[in-house]
Amino acid sequence: MTTFLTLLLRRFALLVALLALVFTVVSVLPGDAARAALDRGASSAMIAAKRHELGLDRPLPQRFWSWLSGVPTGDFGTTVRGRPVGELLAAAAPQTLLLGGLALIVTVVAALGLGMWWAARPSGRLARVLQPTTAMVVALPEFVVAAMLIMVFSFAIGWLPAVTVAGRSGFPARPDMLVLPVLALAIPHIGWNTRVVRGALADAGRAPHVEQAALEGLSRRAVLLRHMLPVALPTVVASVATTVGMLFGGALVVESLFNYPGLGALLAGSIGDRDTALTAATAAVAGVVIMGMLICADGIRAWAVRGRR
Repeated sequence: MTTFLTLLLRRFALLVALLALVFTVVSVLPGDAARAALDRGASSAMIAAKRHELGLDRPLPQRFWSWLSGVPTGDFGTTVRGRPVGELLAAAAPQTLLLGGLALIVTVVAALGLGMWWAARPSGRLARVLQPTTAMVVALPEFVVAAMLIMVFSFAIGWLPAVTVAGRSGFPARPDMLVLPVLALAIPHIGWNTRVVRGALADAGRAPHVEQAALEGLSRRAVLLRHMLPVALPTVVASVATTVGMLFGGALVVESLFNYPGLGALLAGSIGDRDTALTAATAAVAGVVIMGMLICADGIRAWAVRGRR
């Protein structure tokens, strides 16, 4: 229990440090939030009054503490244009959850299927393809995968749109607009989780009861599903829990590239406006989700280790 609380405090301190860094970086970027919130012809007096209204004339540590102290109560402040940050986050979050949820489903289904096939036939043709391919896609950031998908399926072939257009509901106007963002987000994680599934099943295959089941004449499929998969499941679930957090963070990047109407687009607009409150609030939501999933993954791993003793 003490170890868990120590880990929790460390992750919380890391999150606060990250938010302070985000707040500082946005504040020191070239440009002025007050000028961005006003018309181009605004006078110096109007800009000064707007800076005072936004609190930009206060010291940076004081501004950060004022914003951070309201977060536990759900008060994320207001944007430079006077809109409540919480309302903007609530409006954009469902679209990001849709994108991340679809990417998670694709990741889990593909990784389980490929990983189990690889473990069942470690010397087959597919295994020889998966060995280098999964290592390559794991090393590719989401924005590189997105750029490659756009060049092939949008520009070269013309099958899928490269830009997302929001409908009246705020979600993408057509289902095909989700295909490339989902694939760009899922492909790197499919590579990683496929290797995790294969490795976990390979470790499970060396257990005495699995070897005994094979000697008794059970089919390869029965041994895999009944004896190897249950042993490998805690490791796989912990990897998926980590993936959930990583997908949420990666979604912010992918959304910006595809003009997807979610938290990523909100983050890009807030940086353009030098809106520290909105930028930090978006980073806080992403950080809390990632931190929560990492804690879940740590708990699952610890439970699995205790179960094997």
